[in-house]
Formats: sequence, C-alpha cells, structure tokens
Amino acid sequence: MQSTSYIYNAFIQISLSENPDLYKNRSAFFSDERIKIAGEILSFDDIEHGIIRKSRCKLSWGYLRTPFRAKWERKLRVDDIDWRIHFALNCGAKSCPPVAVYSPEKLNQELDFMTKEYLKEQTTFNKETKTATPVVLMSWFRADFGGKSGACKILKEYNIVPKKTKKLKFSSYDWTLSLGNYRTLPKFN
Repeated sequence: MQSTSYIYNAFIQISLSENPDLYKNRSAFFSDERIKIAGEILSFDDIEHGIIRKSRCKLSWGYLRTPFRAKWERKLRVDDIDWRIHFALNCGAKSCPPVAVYSPEKLNQELDFMTKEYLKEQTTFNKETKTATPVVLMSWFRADFGGKSGACKILKEYNIVPKKTKKLKFSSYDWTLSLGNYRTLPKFN
C-alpha cells in the first residue's frame, strides 16, 4: 500500500503541475490509463479503487466489488482495505489530505497521525445538536469506514468529537485544484 500511494500521489502532483488543464475533465483525468505499473498501463482509478481499495466500485459507497477484474489487478490488490488510506491519497483538490512521505517501519503510526490531523482540520462538531460534520470522503467510501456507525466510532477513537455523536452531516468537497499540499511527518520512536 505504501509504494502504491507514493506512485498515486507523485503522478497526480507531476501530471497536474505539468498540465493543469487535465483537471478540467476530472472524470477523464482519473479514468484514462497513463501510469505503467508491473507491465500494465493503469489509471488513477485502477490504482485507487482496484489495487488500494480491493476492486471496490467507486459508485457504491464501497459496498460492491467490481466483478470480473483482470488477473493483474487480483494479483496486485491489497488483501484488506485500510480505511486510513483515504487520508493519505491526494487527488490534487483543495479538500484533499496533504501528501507525506511514509516509511515501511512506521507506516501504522504515520497513517494514524495523518488521519487524526486531517480529521481534526476537516471535522466540525455542534455541541447543541451533537452533530459531527466530517469530510465527505467518509460518506463516499462509507463501507471502507464501516458505514455511518463506523465513521462515528472513528471520530470518537481519534478524539475528534468530544461527545457521542447523534448525527453525521458530511461536509462538501472543494475540488479547486491545489497542488503542493505537503506535510512533514514527525519522527516516531
């Protein structure tokens, strides 16, 4: 997963830095095959939804698998989806999480750090109504997070919300092109 996220983030940043007009048609940008991995020419969707999200259909909130996947995808895809990856991938939008350089030895700590920081920055909580408003990524890929109840649990476990959340109201996503959003990870022991 670590090297796949590097490839994804690096190619997004490079591709859009060289030609920002590609972002005008985001559907084509993410679905056009342009990156050679393991002898196959892949799209950003292939990497994110096929490899990193274990062949999940992107239009089903992550509940459905895409049937009849190619042999290369079945071979390269992860065994288990790690929902924290959504806070490590940067698609070039202003609402995307920052890009960071991860290490194999500290990957769990680093993903936890990035998850917590991003959720703190992107989530609001209304104490009166006990409504949490996290980033809409948690709705778009809700199966990866364990549904709405899983999203509530994550917000509580990471101390993003001070009290038990009664309601989730997802924020909107700012698709404005914003490159160069990087974060330096702390040194973990």
